[in-house]
Amino acid sequence: MTRRQRITITSPDELEEAALHYGMLPFFSSPVPGLSIREMIHPSLWFSDSDEGPWEWKGPIIRRGKLAYGKFFGGKAGYVSLDLLPDLVNLRRAKTPVSRRIADPAFGLSEEDILDIISLNDTMLSRDLKTALGMLRPAKRQAHELVDLTGTAYSAPSTKNRGGLERILTRLQMQTRLCIADFEYAISKSGRQYGWGLARYTTPENLYGSALLDIGERSPEESFALLMDRLRAVLPDAGDARLKKLIG
Repeated sequence: MTRRQRITITSPDELEEAALHYGMLPFFSSPVPGLSIREMIHPSLWFSDSDEGPWEWKGPIIRRGKLAYGKFFGGKAGYVSLDLLPDLVNLRRAKTPVSRRIADPAFGLSEEDILDIISLNDTMLSRDLKTALGMLRPAKRQAHELVDLTGTAYSAPSTKNRGGLERILTRLQMQTRLCIADFEYAISKSGRQYGWGLARYTTPENLYGSALLDIGERSPEESFALLMDRLRAVLPDAGDARLKKLIG
């Protein structure tokens, strides 16, 4: 990206337009200099006490249904256009199979277990997932507790490791097995939402339908080549080495 191509984003429409144009738009700095919301957003909107900015726009942009959102870039968040998502899924999932190994002894579940719990519920708030794993204590027994999800009585250990769960969720997003369907906020007495918002996790299949991800017999190598071609077209000065890192 050259200086002449620099975009200054001042609205959710402009952010969506930029993400659709490039196909991949990380929130924070990426292997491609200048290709991030942090570098494109108008400085006054990055954190503002008076105006909404990219943090508040995430949910509305996801709901428009043109961009997938999740931690897709080096364990950090960003957008992927739906026309590139099927090939990214094909490549990333082939590269890193979901693990059945117990990921963290603090709650004794694997990546596959966490993915199954979310898939069984279609979508799941991060808070509800933590409650199901015993990381948050509900006021009363909830329908999403593990005894309902797995059919097996499960007693979570007293030592809770939220960092371990976040690492699993990040890995599953990097594998494109999970994405974020929306963000839900606390509401003040005056009716205004506040806080960072709770992520609602789901699978791309649930959110966009299996048909979107069906690319037939295309190999991961062919998907990689297609992604590279698309990114070269919109980022001709980036160089293949940086584009490969972006694709992951």
